[in-house]
Amino acid sequence: MQEFYVTAAPGTEQALRDELCELRFRSVRLNRGGIPFFGEWEDGWRACLQTRIGQRVMAVLARVPANTLDELYHHARNTDWATRLTPAQTFAVAAFAHESAGVPPDLAALKVKDAIVDAQRDHFGKRSDIDREEPDVRVFVYLTRGKATLYLDLSGTPLFKRGYRVCGGEAPLKETLASAVLRMSGWDRSTPLVDPMCGSGTLVIEAALWAANIAPGLRRSFGFQKWADFDENAAQRLDAIKGELRRLHGQPPRITGFDLDAEAVAHAQENARSAGLRLAFRQMPIRELQSDGTRRLLVTTPPYGHRLDADNAVYQELRAAVARLKGWRICLLAGNPKLVRAIGVRPTEEYPLKNGALDCHLVIYET
Repeated sequence: MQEFYVTAAPGTEQALRDELCELRFRSVRLNRGGIPFFGEWEDGWRACLQTRIGQRVMAVLARVPANTLDELYHHARNTDWATRLTPAQTFAVAAFAHESAGVPPDLAALKVKDAIVDAQRDHFGKRSDIDREEPDVRVFVYLTRGKATLYLDLSGTPLFKRGYRVCGGEAPLKETLASAVLRMSGWDRSTPLVDPMCGSGTLVIEAALWAANIAPGLRRSFGFQKWADFDENAAQRLDAIKGELRRLHGQPPRITGFDLDAEAVAHAQENARSAGLRLAFRQMPIRELQSDGTRRLLVTTPPYGHRLDADNAVYQELRAAVARLKGWRICLLAGNPKLVRAIGVRPTEEYPLKNGALDCHLVIYET
């Protein structure tokens, strides 16, 4: 059984654990920074295809003593790289060193890189080239006091890059965090959902993909497909897994996106079409959103960091919405603590998260 590790954004670990359990991965356990599980190599492929919240899927290649850089080099050189990394593939090494390791991560990465190329020269008589931007094989090293874990990254390009975003540039909310917010909101995937500040549509599209049970990785390729052992037989097995996932589609509830910006609405519509979805987007201010007696989930990421008066106007509209939309569940990913103060009602639930380097809070209200 191979051990895998799915990395998570800070604060989303429990949501990722719940997702992996729901997807029936084995030996899943809660862990800070990411979630480990065990399975066959095909389970690692399936995790790349199916996880909506995980940022990367990595395979644990070895755990070795590393009291010194020379000891790290020795064990890394004696690790089996040749199965998946030959001189025909490029590679890159990244490292993270916990403060207890007392080792600069760049030196650790350099030592492991030297160990790999020296092992290749022993085995093949030549070595791979280094490609720091788009390597065929990504190696990751995690160091703590006296120990190192060596990983191979199955994902390649980060998993938030689903492949459907064609308009609007890079979203301020990554698709993986949007999916975590949706799961943490308590959405049952049958209650109608509204995003009144949808921007380029990330939350709405991720909600529709989840509700329809469309695997988020079906439209893209992964790093493991460039490995030396990924042959024609492996490609056929991957195609079979994709075929099984395509047969699992369901029917989402009514999911709607609104925005004041006509260009944002157009971008959201184009991104949804690119994702193979038919979704309703409309230009409309949040103050026109009214309750018709149907329970709905409102989930959105309010803008922040623009003009102070514009932010205050948005906050006042959200305060009015919380008071007006009776019977709704309202979930806001707040990047500014002023938003929570402006609403003036204690949230039913609150979770600290990170959107990139920004501290934010998911606040949930039952109206």
